[in-house]
Amino acid sequence: MKKWLSLISLIFSLMLVLAACSGGGEESSTNEKSDSRENPAKDRGNEIIIGVSGEPQNWDPIDTFLLDWSTIATSVFEGLVDRNLNLEIQPGLAESWEYLDDQTLQFKLRQGVQFHNGEPFNADAVKFTFDRLLGEEGQKGPQYSNYTSIDSVEVVDEYTATFHLNSPDPVLLTKLAGYGAVIVPPKYVQEHDDEFFNNNPVGTGPFKMTGYKRDQEIVLEKNPDYWKEGLPKLDKVTFKVIPEASTRLAELQTGNIDVMKRVEVAQAETVKNTSYLELIDVGTPTVYSLRFDPGQKLMDNKLVRQAINYAVDKQSIIDEILSGYGKQISTYQSELSFGNNPDLEPYPYDPEKAKELLAEAGVAEGTVLDVYIPGNDGNFKEITQAVAFYLEEVGLKMNINSVDNTTLISELIPNGKAGHMYRQGWGGWTLDFDNTAYLMYHEGEQWNPSFKDEKVEELLAAQRATVDQEERKKIFMELTELLYDLAPELNLYQAVDLYAANSRLENFQPPHDDRMRLEEVSVK
Repeated sequence: MKKWLSLISLIFSLMLVLAACSGGGEESSTNEKSDSRENPAKDRGNEIIIGVSGEPQNWDPIDTFLLDWSTIATSVFEGLVDRNLNLEIQPGLAESWEYLDDQTLQFKLRQGVQFHNGEPFNADAVKFTFDRLLGEEGQKGPQYSNYTSIDSVEVVDEYTATFHLNSPDPVLLTKLAGYGAVIVPPKYVQEHDDEFFNNNPVGTGPFKMTGYKRDQEIVLEKNPDYWKEGLPKLDKVTFKVIPEASTRLAELQTGNIDVMKRVEVAQAETVKNTSYLELIDVGTPTVYSLRFDPGQKLMDNKLVRQAINYAVDKQSIIDEILSGYGKQISTYQSELSFGNNPDLEPYPYDPEKAKELLAEAGVAEGTVLDVYIPGNDGNFKEITQAVAFYLEEVGLKMNINSVDNTTLISELIPNGKAGHMYRQGWGGWTLDFDNTAYLMYHEGEQWNPSFKDEKVEELLAAQRATVDQEERKKIFMELTELLYDLAPELNLYQAVDLYAANSRLENFQPPHDDRMRLEEVSVK
């Protein structure tokens, strides 16, 4: 038995094996509850409290690309196009849309909608939003590159807006359903400085943000003028920022929170055995890797990157640490993504092959690799320790550095200061490989400090130049084969998320894509 596996077996020896993931968002346990205490949150009233691990510290939609933003701000902001909990595209602030030609997209807007400050939603607000996103201010942020196909937005009349594109964009509609394209109120944004809007967001969503204490809590209250009749059902939603999973679980057990996001596998049995709690699993488009920085010595050698992929038994990690709540991936995308290549098998576990490649690359035994991971992710810490055991078997050592997640994502990775390898989690929010591939592999992107390849650039441009989905699929198959060979990351798994919810909640469904939808949620 492998060295790390022996250690993990000891850690998990007191745990029951979890059921295989269903990926369908249904209760994961039918076991009889062993903890039958009275529900401590039963008298809270028509409000809920949700425990999350972090918050983005900036609520301006053009400034963020963080899932932590979308978890909360999806209830505050809305876009022209929406994606429901089943990942289906549907009307949002636009009632309908039509392609007049390949480069002209016209929207008919919903009438009678207003922003939380009373400002009217109309075509002027749409034009302002995209002028801002694509202008000098937006170009400083991570959302800009997703929408560069938009040349201009024309106000046809008060409730008709036409998007003129500079090139065909085959994934524009699904991107408009993303959180970067939500509509903001022109007058409000212009009347306040940037710092004010960063901390006091205003949208058209079902809830208003009425309180914000950085790194502590976010308070949302019912929008009484919401355009969907009868919604939202809750009066108030509070998000408590609780970085440590053990603390979130304790708060859930004592009734101080109603929903726990990011339940760790080791906590699942505790949740399942508590009478007033439900464990819910949901398949996601999110994938995880230890990404290589080719700007660092050793990582600039493809043979070394391939060797590390051969050195690690990903399936054992999924089985033993995640208890089956995950799936292997061959490239950095989930099976939900358009562009995923079903014919590519993940790198097999082959430590002898890894040793051969390292020898060919001239890597000395005992070479140390610096690895950066977020300190508040207990699951991934165990995974990284398992990877370290595997790499030690082929002669490499890992120096694991735990840092604050915001620091890792916003400072270290973009500036090429996250070591030889770093944890990269990616939501694949468009469900199209374009988003992931372009932002991960296109030279100069915020989260791509050093990877570059001429053929990759050529293929990325080619798939964006056509709206023919079959042609795009062919291009993606070639791109995935190339990326598989270049091995820019150690691809680990597609995630299955675990949530815990108090049984007093009704109609709560965890999102596939982290964008929590709460307007239909009620309490018993």
